[in-house]
Amino acid sequence: MRFKMMTVILLTACGTLAPPSHADAREDGLKMGYVDIAKLFDDYKRTQEADADLEQEGQAKQKERDKVVQEVRRLKDELELLAQDNRQGKQQDIDAKIKELQEFDRKAREELRSRRDNLVKDILTEIQAVIDSYGKSKGYDIIFHGRALVYSSGEVDVTNEILTILNDQYQRRVQ
Repeated sequence: MRFKMMTVILLTACGTLAPPSHADAREDGLKMGYVDIAKLFDDYKRTQEADADLEQEGQAKQKERDKVVQEVRRLKDELELLAQDNRQGKQQDIDAKIKELQEFDRKAREELRSRRDNLVKDILTEIQAVIDSYGKSKGYDIIFHGRALVYSSGEVDVTNEILTILNDQYQRRVQ
């Protein structure tokens, strides 16, 4: 790993892998670009719609949860009014409702987390496919992830071009 890093540094210093001054291919070197994956993910319309859908699902789950909480509160209020010898059955009902609430919370979190994870995976797979296609069609040798860059003039940033392609493709699919 260290050897590879030193080789890249040495080749870059010698100019062999120096990034081009613009996004077009150089006659004597590699055509390179980079993308900001976080920006692609966050600004992609499919991601934004998926976030809105998950938010709605979360709100619906919260409403269901609130109903159970209200039921527990009602049962606790009733418990306070009962005579000591009638409280045991009511306390069992309360305990059962609390367990139901805890199970509901666990399942809701797991369902939403699983759905979110699957959506993220699908969206990242789609983004990668568009980057691959873009890179091939534009003749790029390398497209880097922007977070790994230490310096760039910004002229080789292809994030917005890829974001436009992603959003156009998505818009055509949903219409």
